[in-house]
Amino acid sequence: AIADFYLMPSHSEGSPNSLLEAMSAGVPCVASRVGGIPEIMTDGKTGLLTPAHDPEALAKAIGRLIEDPDLASALAANALAETARFTPAALDVIAALSARGKRAIVAGGTGFYIRALAGDVELAAAYDPAVRARLAREARLHPAAVMHEWLFARDPVRAAKLAPTDRYRVARALEIALAEKPARVAASECRNLRTLGLRALKLALEVPQSVLDERIAARVDAMLATGFVDEAERIGRDAVASDAVGYPQALAYLSGASTLGELRASLVRATRRYAKRQATWLRSEPQIHWIRAAEAADAVRSRLGW
Repeated sequence: AIADFYLMPSHSEGSPNSLLEAMSAGVPCVASRVGGIPEIMTDGKTGLLTPAHDPEALAKAIGRLIEDPDLASALAANALAETARFTPAALDVIAALSARGKRAIVAGGTGFYIRALAGDVELAAAYDPAVRARLAREARLHPAAVMHEWLFARDPVRAAKLAPTDRYRVARALEIALAEKPARVAASECRNLRTLGLRALKLALEVPQSVLDERIAARVDAMLATGFVDEAERIGRDAVASDAVGYPQALAYLSGASTLGELRASLVRATRRYAKRQATWLRSEPQIHWIRAAEAADAVRSRLGW
C-alpha cells in the first residue's frame, strides 16, 4: 500500500519509530514538535512540524501538502535522502579504520543515525532520482489521463484505486511500480555494523542535572560572547538552519521582541529542552549502556578492553 502522508499529532513522543519508518519510505510527514520528534525531522526540510494540542496548525500543515504536491515531494525526497546518506558514508570510514587496526568512536548527532548505523532499524530502499525526475518531466508533458493509463499498464490493481485526476498519488504509485529495487529492505539485508561483523558498543553518559544546567548556561554565555547574534542575523529567517535551537530566539531579539537578558534566558530554556529530548531518545535506544560521565574513561577501557 502507498501512504500519501504520515501524521503524528502526538502530545508526547520519546522514540518516534513509526515516523522514522515513514521518512525512510519517502512519505511526506507532519508531526508535533514534541519529545524526540524534532531530533529527527527538520521543519520545512524533511517534514512539517506543528505545535502540540493545536488542531488548526495541524490542519493547515495537511492542507499545505494537499495543495502543494511539489512541496510534499520535496519533503519526502529530503527525508529519504537524509535517512539514507549517513550510514554508507560512516561505514566507509569505520571499515577503513578497522582495516588499519584502529577503533572508531561515533559521538553526538541525531540518535536515528546511530540506530541505522548499528542495524537497529529497517529502512526503505533509496528512491531512484532518475525515475522521479523522469516522472516529473512526463507529468509536465502529458495529461493526467495518460499518466494514469501508464500506471494501469504497470500496476492495474493500484491504478483502479486512484482517480485519473489525482496526479500526486498516480506519480507516487508509478515511482514504486517503475522502481527496480524492493520497496523495503530488512536491516539484516542492509549494509550496517551488524551485517559487516563489526562489533559495536553503545554508551550514554549520565550527567547530574545540576552539572548539565551549569554547562548549558556556560555554553550560552560563550555563544553570546563570541557573536551568536551576528551569526543569526547573517543566516536570516529564510534559511533552513533558522529553525535550529537558538536561532528563533536570536532572531526574535533582533526584531526587538526581547531584551538581551530575556534572550539569554530563552536560549538556556531552549537548550535544556533539547537536552531533555536527547535523553528521552536515548532511554529507548536498543542495547545501550549508561555510564557515569565522571567514570567514562575507566568504564570505556573496561568494556572495550582498551
